[in-house]
Amino acid sequence: MIHPVPPGTRDVLPDEMRELRDLSTRLHAVFEGAGYGEVWTPAIEYEDVLRRGDESAAGAGFRLFDDRGHVLALRSDPTIPIARLVANRYAGVPASLRLCYFAHAYRSVERGSGQAREFLQGGIELIGIAGPPGDAEVIALVLGALSEAGLSRHRVGLGDGMLYRSLLAAADVPEDERRPLLESLWRRDLVRLEAQVDRLGLSPAARELLVTVPALRGGPEVLDRVDGSLAGAVENLRECHELLRERRVDDRVIFDLGLLRELSYYTGTIFEVYDPAVAFALGGGGRYDDLLGRFGEARPACGAGLDVQRVHLAQLAEESQASGGTA
Repeated sequence: MIHPVPPGTRDVLPDEMRELRDLSTRLHAVFEGAGYGEVWTPAIEYEDVLRRGDESAAGAGFRLFDDRGHVLALRSDPTIPIARLVANRYAGVPASLRLCYFAHAYRSVERGSGQAREFLQGGIELIGIAGPPGDAEVIALVLGALSEAGLSRHRVGLGDGMLYRSLLAAADVPEDERRPLLESLWRRDLVRLEAQVDRLGLSPAARELLVTVPALRGGPEVLDRVDGSLAGAVENLRECHELLRERRVDDRVIFDLGLLRELSYYTGTIFEVYDPAVAFALGGGGRYDDLLGRFGEARPACGAGLDVQRVHLAQLAEESQASGGTA
């Protein structure tokens, strides 16, 4: 008789567990070597705390009540609890903070999507360093950590979390019409996005921007094709790319102006990490300058999170290829 486990969860046996532990240790060594101290936050948070960070993060797939009737939720995103931690434990500390974590997160996923409800995430948060210098530090560190873990084919898609929102505002798209468009974009459903834009009855120029900009993907030359009204975002991306060039990792960067992450707290540069061995992104992150101010003192911040189990799959594929197997 087989006793089932909840959909989107699974057991991990000793051989795989040893490999995951080794991988986490390698990633942690790189983070710690760069000055990122490890922190730990509770697996459960008050739902109101998660909602303060991001409304969509409060819609966790797993809720429960404490003995006083408060609604609790399993964390779906480690960054919001760390923003709370910084507000509670580092209030008034003027210096920049470099923090890392390894923790399980829990998300509601569509049945049959192949995505995990429970997953181990390792990540970093850089607090107090504004703009492209902070973005480049985080991206370069993530790329370096993956290289140290044995990956060689990974790439970063680089975009801006406010770029498409700025286009919607400039086109005077009503607020209640924006959410469906943004949802189509973060799902990478450009066909549906185009159909939604066509229903808005916009001017030909506005319609063209909303349809063509998300499809721009490639090297630095794609930035030359962006409308001048988005000069601020483009300049930030150019500067970030230059700083990554100085760190000699720019060859791993692909500009993706249709990139959008599900959580809405991102305020600037965003990115996702890819490997051809895995159908989903290995992880990602970006700049979230407004998030810390929702809990306490406003501070610029940028972070990244990696799905350790997906990184492990990519690692195994790399090893198989190196030994002459089939990736």
